[in-house]
Amino acid sequence: MKKWLYSLFAVPFVLFGCGDDEVETLETAEVPAFVEVQIQTEEQLNVGEVQLAARVTQDEEVVNDAQEVKFEVWESGFRDEGDMLDGQLTEDGIYVAEYTFDHDGVYYMFAHTTARGMHVMPKKKLIVGKPDMSKVVEDTSSDSMEHGSSDEKEQVEKEEEHGH
Repeated sequence: MKKWLYSLFAVPFVLFGCGDDEVETLETAEVPAFVEVQIQTEEQLNVGEVQLAARVTQDEEVVNDAQEVKFEVWESGFRDEGDMLDGQLTEDGIYVAEYTFDHDGVYYMFAHTTARGMHVMPKKKLIVGKPDMSKVVEDTSSDSMEHGSSDEKEQVEKEEEHGH
């Protein structure tokens, strides 16, 4: 019985040691600062070639080593027909891609960014030219990476109205 009691007290000393080393807990562990992405493309654009741009920072310092920056662009209501473009680092954490808008309309873009173990994807509405707002198809896509409409009949009706 005494051996059992001794082992009961000895096990914690063996497991934890007798040093004064600080044990890292949730309260003492440092949490890395969030990666922030600011889309720098203007909301009002002209038809034609434009530069899509996003600035990537972490803790107010530029991030020039993002694993990936991709720009996803689509016309409102037609996300499945959108384009995905690779962003290229220019300077000071700014990633860019060239894109051509061939007609007036309301568009959306994501700046899908993976940097320092985090994925961030801010979304921005873009108004190109002078679209007839009565003909703009409402964008019902989610703010996630999932594509597609849950109601295929509704999507077909949208395309017929819009002429796609």
